[in-house]
Amino acid sequence: MDKILEAVMLSTYPINVKQGLARRVIEAAKQPMDSAQCWAMLELSTKLFLVGDTKFKREIGQEVLEVYGRYHLEAFVEFFNAHFLLTLLQEGYGTPGHPSPYVLDYVQLGLQFIPEGPPAEGVFALLRLEVLRKVCERPGPRQCAKVARLLASNPRCIPDGRHRLLFCQQLVRCIGQFQCLAEGEEGIVEFLEPCERVSGLLPKIWRAQASSILLSLKELFAIISSTEEQEPPSNALASVVQYVPLELMDGVIRNLTNDDSISDAQMMTAISRMIDWVSWPLGKNIDKWIITLLKGLAAVKKFSILIEVSLSKIEKVFSKLLYPIVREAALSVLKYMLLSFQHSHEAFHLLLPHIPKMVASLAEEDSNSRANCLEELAELIHCMVFRFSGFPDLYEPVMEAIKDFHVPNEDRIKQLLGQNAWTSQKNELVCFYPRLAAKSDTGKIGLINLGNTCYMNSVIQALFMASDFRHCVLHLPEDNSQPLMTKLQWLFAFLEHSQRPAVSPESFLSASWTPWFSPGAQQDCSEYLKYLLDRLHEEEKTGKRICQKLKQSNTPSPPEEQPSLNKPSPSPTAVEKMFGGKIVTRIRCLRCLNVSTREEAFTDLSLAFPPPDRRRRRLGSVMLPVEDVRVQGPPSPAKTQAPGTEGARRQRKHCIAGDALPPVVSIEILGFQEPGGHRGNFRQEDEKEKKEKEGNNDKEKEEKEEGGREEKKERGRGEREKNEEVEKKEEEKEEEKEKEEKKKEGEGCLGLRTGGNQGVAFGEQMCGPEGSRSVPDLLNYFLSPETLTAENRYHCEHCASLQDAEKVVELSEGPRYLILTLLRFSFDLRTMRRKKILDNVSIPLFLRLPMAGSCPQQDQGQACAAYDLCSVVVHSGISSESGHYYCYAREGATAVVNPPETTGLSAAEKPPGLESQWYLFNDTRVSFSSFESVSNVTSFFPKDTAYVLFYRQRVREGCKAEPKSPRPHTEPALHKDLIEAISKDNILYLQEQEKEARSRSAYISTLPKSPPWGRDFDEDKDEDDEGSPGGCDPAAGGSGSSFHRLVF
Repeated sequence: MDKILEAVMLSTYPINVKQGLARRVIEAAKQPMDSAQCWAMLELSTKLFLVGDTKFKREIGQEVLEVYGRYHLEAFVEFFNAHFLLTLLQEGYGTPGHPSPYVLDYVQLGLQFIPEGPPAEGVFALLRLEVLRKVCERPGPRQCAKVARLLASNPRCIPDGRHRLLFCQQLVRCIGQFQCLAEGEEGIVEFLEPCERVSGLLPKIWRAQASSILLSLKELFAIISSTEEQEPPSNALASVVQYVPLELMDGVIRNLTNDDSISDAQMMTAISRMIDWVSWPLGKNIDKWIITLLKGLAAVKKFSILIEVSLSKIEKVFSKLLYPIVREAALSVLKYMLLSFQHSHEAFHLLLPHIPKMVASLAEEDSNSRANCLEELAELIHCMVFRFSGFPDLYEPVMEAIKDFHVPNEDRIKQLLGQNAWTSQKNELVCFYPRLAAKSDTGKIGLINLGNTCYMNSVIQALFMASDFRHCVLHLPEDNSQPLMTKLQWLFAFLEHSQRPAVSPESFLSASWTPWFSPGAQQDCSEYLKYLLDRLHEEEKTGKRICQKLKQSNTPSPPEEQPSLNKPSPSPTAVEKMFGGKIVTRIRCLRCLNVSTREEAFTDLSLAFPPPDRRRRRLGSVMLPVEDVRVQGPPSPAKTQAPGTEGARRQRKHCIAGDALPPVVSIEILGFQEPGGHRGNFRQEDEKEKKEKEGNNDKEKEEKEEGGREEKKERGRGEREKNEEVEKKEEEKEEEKEKEEKKKEGEGCLGLRTGGNQGVAFGEQMCGPEGSRSVPDLLNYFLSPETLTAENRYHCEHCASLQDAEKVVELSEGPRYLILTLLRFSFDLRTMRRKKILDNVSIPLFLRLPMAGSCPQQDQGQACAAYDLCSVVVHSGISSESGHYYCYAREGATAVVNPPETTGLSAAEKPPGLESQWYLFNDTRVSFSSFESVSNVTSFFPKDTAYVLFYRQRVREGCKAEPKSPRPHTEPALHKDLIEAISKDNILYLQEQEKEARSRSAYISTLPKSPPWGRDFDEDKDEDDEGSPGGCDPAAGGSGSSFHRLVF
């Protein structure tokens, strides 16, 4: 029968005739026959299957084998023995040098018919060794896929014990040598299929033996980290990583990045090749592994590797955005690489020539991922342009390409930059790196204390957080004549863009040194602030005068053609624009009623503390009003609280937190007071004086004086009667309001949610303990009329002698930033030393200050300046010669979120205190804070008192506000030299961190693997690490935990 079948296969009959004859032979084979005939047929079918030159011959050979395996099992088992298989697998079948590629298919076919028993055990034991040998020979993708198919259908053939671990290692190495030689889409698909089949075998083995996972990953890393000169490993290794459980990722990367046996060259090679895996189309979670490894390298301060890899690979990653199948992974890796590369613009600028073409290609594409990719790419570009501003010529075509896409707001941009910076990555070994403190989570940068220089650090941080002033300083051109302002510009630029957690202000300290300060001694921050602003102002004025003279000398003009009166007034300096205001001082002689007026400029207001009996001033019969921020009309006077009644319920200070709204305080200007106790008006007094003089011109001197005295008495009596009537009416109104408020309080309607009397609610928050003061109290005391008598009498020019007079100070022009200094230091004549007033002062979030000429009875919407609190400099200590300064500050009053209670309110009505983040700047330490902490700092730490306050003026009511649309370029562009200096310093810092981390790591490796202690072994903590935020030395935290070194 075998001869017949062989003759049919060699005949020249048509295929259909051959098929018919072969089917008859196969049917006859189902009948009983002797062993020799079966053996001959099995040999012939093996030959046809393995070396048949046509698909028809191989199919006939397979059918004959299947028939003899079913109907002649005994003969089949005898033929398909271990010795035959060993020869077949080791020597192959066919002509020497050209073994059959179908041997593994033949083995898999024969295993279907081997029954259980000793022969089967021998065959499987043989195959467990042979598949390991086969993999070690590094077969190609197709042969390796046949091994995987064989093992998947026959798990008993998988090597066991230590051979299984070895098999996993060799299989990974085998995958690493796969190369795609085909071209075109069909060839790539044919290559991908066997790769996926082979890598899919690994998770089955890992499930059976979990220890093989880490061994496989170790082998994979050894392959991709090899620095020997050879062809790079195949990207098919990406198919191995996709099957590793993600819960193991963090531990694997942590052990990998902390393994001292891995050199920088190996790590750089490995991460570079992993980034190439982004192009592997079927890989899952590849981007997660790449990003986690990059973060792990940042956590252990290996910045040189990150810089090298980012610059060499970022263009390749960017190019993969063109392919939808790998676009998601490529975009994730690209975003992290760009957002983390913040020390220099190099990486981003490498992509600038490619961005417009990429955007145009994506816009023309018709795919589901196109729109999302464009939106994320545009957001990424805006972040980079914001971070590295100052290159308009390079950015113009890029911004033109993405002009139609959404522009993220500044908060979103800062959030993305802060989350992804290399210096923001945390490491579980951070307790062993106390000197390698990462940049604060706040994104803000501290200032190093150079020896009792906290007074300067707190002032600089307050000025830096004054965003308008900061922008003005950063806008300063490179070719200016202001050396001190240039130093401040550099310091501000480093505070904005440095990667260091804290920078040294040494250069600025020497440039701004106050001559009468003693080096190394504690100084008054208010004194330094005044000196600094004055220096900046005078320097800019001088520079402008010099520039103007140079221009005049270079452009000669006709002599004496232009009169001096037509000369333009000099433009205001930056200090005048930001901090300059004006006050009007009016002094009225009480004898002749003549009023002299003097207007003068100021940059800060020094507020003295009123005497104890004036802690609660009264204006006639009206207490200072506490005004609701919603009120647009004239503020209604608040009722006078009787001691022991309602005021007793308001002893406790309420914190501004949660749903509570900040107090809104209105300060009234105090005019001259008449004998009856009420304020007069300048214009009315002037008119009365004129009438007096006109009516008495023809009288004699004595009659004039007597008539004047009588007239004065009559007028005084009439005015007193009139004022008494007005006072009674006001008291009646107060009683009615008090009844309404008590009724609403009884109904529980004091909050915004219930719509109660918000003025009373804000009043509760402003009221402190019995006898406490507030900033409005000090302002009113500053603005209150002062009687000049006795030794302080005023020399009246009209009377030509010293006379009793009344002095009033009014604000005529409010500054953009109002600086208030609380005069807490006074000179004690008894001890001949300066002492500190430790009284707690309530600080409102909002102030409404009236300007000169406004009348409380009129609409104050256009006559008042509204101010939001933005910074508070706190002094900790009991004297001006000692202690510590630190600063609470926030960016501004821009709304970020809308609490439910404020829904529907306009921007001017929303209280800003709840909507902007507060920070605590304590030398090198910067942390998140809140207005609640600002309010309670003196309550918790009695020696820590607010000293200098910064208030930022709101847009005046009725004026057009600036557009609220998000702008990604809010920070000014820096000039090239400054950008270059910051980039170099950032690189230097990364190198310093890496060097220090390596030395620390080497030190740790010498310690026992399981130390018995549970705390960190660096005890160099600062003295003022506990207690209040005060303390003049740089505060350094750090808490340790037990450590067990894991070896990868």
